[in-house]
Amino acid sequence: MASASTNNKRPTADKLPSLVLERIFSFLSLEELQSCSLVCKSWFHYLNDGNNDVWRLQCVQKLAEEALKSDLLSSLPTYKEKLKAFHHSWSANDCSGNIYIKPDGFTLHRRPEAQCTDAARGKIGFESGRHSWDIRWRGPVGTVAMVGVATKEAPLRVGGYKPLLGSSDQSWAWNLVDNHLFHGGCRRDSYPKCNNPPKYQVGEKITVVLDMEDNTLAFERDYEFLGIAFRGLPQTRLYPSISAVYGNTEVTMVYKGNPTDG
Repeated sequence: MASASTNNKRPTADKLPSLVLERIFSFLSLEELQSCSLVCKSWFHYLNDGNNDVWRLQCVQKLAEEALKSDLLSSLPTYKEKLKAFHHSWSANDCSGNIYIKPDGFTLHRRPEAQCTDAARGKIGFESGRHSWDIRWRGPVGTVAMVGVATKEAPLRVGGYKPLLGSSDQSWAWNLVDNHLFHGGCRRDSYPKCNNPPKYQVGEKITVVLDMEDNTLAFERDYEFLGIAFRGLPQTRLYPSISAVYGNTEVTMVYKGNPTDG
């Protein structure tokens, strides 16, 4: 009976102290933490706190100190959101050989090579839900600077200075230089639909809004919604993408998650 009484007093999973949970969770991967959040309400609420030490330590372990200390992620208020953005950033394994990802993990750099156009995709694509991410050109845009989405089948390199993103039926893009949309190799409507739309300024924030529920792609410029750019997107996995022509130009991407309406 004494043994049974002792066993009854052992803490259950939902009663473990925060310090104990923090220690246990510090050894787990993101996938395992996701599973842990489904164990009980206590663990769900603990892991739902995006600024607790579990997420802070994950950020310290995985993100470059440069990224954490700069203003690059200043729009993301919690460690959990910063970590999520990192896992959605540019893929070093899914870009032209003329592009490399800088140590901060969020910025790509195009090497100076003449008469070619290079593209890059994000690590994670989407075939459901609503998603948004910020794009900033940190260097000259040149004659063509494309931003949009693409499938895995879209080409990553082509000869000449061309709107590579949007050059096939596998990608949809907006050229920030001439304010036109491209898809299927065709130059489409001007965008945004207004008289004399302003030209893109280096460093200006462009937010890409992909809605895989309504199958639309839209853009915002410094919080101003510019309207739907593409409708009828296919129900297939689409990846954040850009293509660039200018040597030594740099482009950052910060994933934000579900877009804020209004």
